[in-house]
Amino acid sequence: MMVSGRSLEAATALITGAFGAAVVVSSLDNGIGWSAAGVESGTFPFIVGLVILAGSVELKRLGILFVPAAVYVGIIPLIGMYLASAGYVFGALAWHKRGSLLFSALAAIGAALALYLIFELTFQISLPRGALGTIIGF
Repeated sequence: MMVSGRSLEAATALITGAFGAAVVVSSLDNGIGWSAAGVESGTFPFIVGLVILAGSVELKRLGILFVPAAVYVGIIPLIGMYLASAGYVFGALAWHKRGSLLFSALAAIGAALALYLIFELTFQISLPRGALGTIIGF
């Protein structure tokens, strides 16, 4: 008898969901929130339990969103915020949404330009330019 991939995904989601729920319930016993002494001991496990619980519900969708975001954050020190943002917007529109390449490129350029205009010119806050920005003198 063959077990389908969907059945294995459902079983994994149930197991991780039960684990997340157990973490949430046990952290409630330790207290969550803020007290006079500071953050209570159950706050961090409670948040982690919620993340595990949420991930077990939509594990595939969570991965589709998390992996590109992690790559985006990881390349900011290398190529800077503007190019990384443009690449992220382009990838999200062209690959994930399967949009046209011209529209994706225009939106990516627009996003990078908007970041520059808002932060650099309006608020005079310098966003990370990365190693590439240092090399080219930006």
